[in-house]
Amino acid sequence: MPSRVLEELRDPAISRGLLAKVTALAEQAAEKLGRRAVFMEVCGTHTVAISRAGLRSLLSDYVDLRSGPGCPVCVTDYEDIDRMVAFAREPGITVGTFGDMVRVPGSLASLEREKARGADVRVFYSPADAVDWAAAHPEKQVVFLGVGFETTAPTVALSVAMARAKGVKNYSVFSAHKVVPPAMRALVADPELALDGFILPGHVSAIIGRRAFDFIAAEYGLPAVVCGFEAVDIVDTLHRLLTQVLQGEARVENSYTRVVREEGNRRAQAVMAEVFAIGDASWRGIGVIPGSGMYLKDELADFDAARRFTLEVPPPRIPKGCLCGALMKGLLTPRDCRLFGTACTPTHPVGPCMVSSEGACAAYYQYEQR
Repeated sequence: MPSRVLEELRDPAISRGLLAKVTALAEQAAEKLGRRAVFMEVCGTHTVAISRAGLRSLLSDYVDLRSGPGCPVCVTDYEDIDRMVAFAREPGITVGTFGDMVRVPGSLASLEREKARGADVRVFYSPADAVDWAAAHPEKQVVFLGVGFETTAPTVALSVAMARAKGVKNYSVFSAHKVVPPAMRALVADPELALDGFILPGHVSAIIGRRAFDFIAAEYGLPAVVCGFEAVDIVDTLHRLLTQVLQGEARVENSYTRVVREEGNRRAQAVMAEVFAIGDASWRGIGVIPGSGMYLKDELADFDAARRFTLEVPPPRIPKGCLCGALMKGLLTPRDCRLFGTACTPTHPVGPCMVSSEGACAAYYQYEQR
């Protein structure tokens, strides 16, 4: 993107002017609804951007901005984390992962703790690097942990295709990838959660396209806007959402047109379709959501760590007092958790929302401590 465009997007005068308009609209919406309008962001990067810009507190009199299941590390269920730890404990296995996963606590341990105990846990910049490392170390079995949404899944899918093309037989993937739209269906169907609209994830939308979210307006009558990651993008998105609320309309708009297309990235979609089959998946705090997981296809079973290695994993043990699950459903905020900022801090995290740089608890702790 040209630097001139970024400079314009980051011009404080533009944001301040737009924020004044949004505040006026938010006040009108609150009067119409008889309460604050409730919007949910479904992207960890948005959670951080909203907290860093102070938008949550600036608009708190009229708008309730709730964080949803947008942090890929946070939504990974305890059972999957425990299985990842079990891989690390197996002799001869090297576990490859993205950086955020290392400190996420499972029932009894984390990958970081297993590494301290001597396990071979490596952070790779990309899954392709893990394939190259596996090719250079044929004596090891490399299991790469596939975590995240439609944004990271294409690169992991490409790594499988790369390993097969190069004949790297000691590389496999444990896929805990998630599909976002089914989770949003689960959220809007939850009677406990009364939302007035969604701030849609820009990264995921860049892959699957704006049209993939049309069901939110068509089936549930809710406004939704695809959003970028500059503060002015978020303020513009709120302006669009509030306008729809005031006009009694429901559309899925795109305020991130410099990146997101109607149909998304078809090449990335094709790569995912070549490697992954869709199945049910368990989301931390939400439970099993039909059709929300990505798993290696049967013809790629040789690259599927879940099928190559049979591991006994005991039932997960959930830490007492941790409310990450309810937080990711948007039912509360980090401040509602009695562990937040006391027993649970970035130095000593209890739940994943405090570990990940995109976790809501970490964002509140860093930017919204009062």
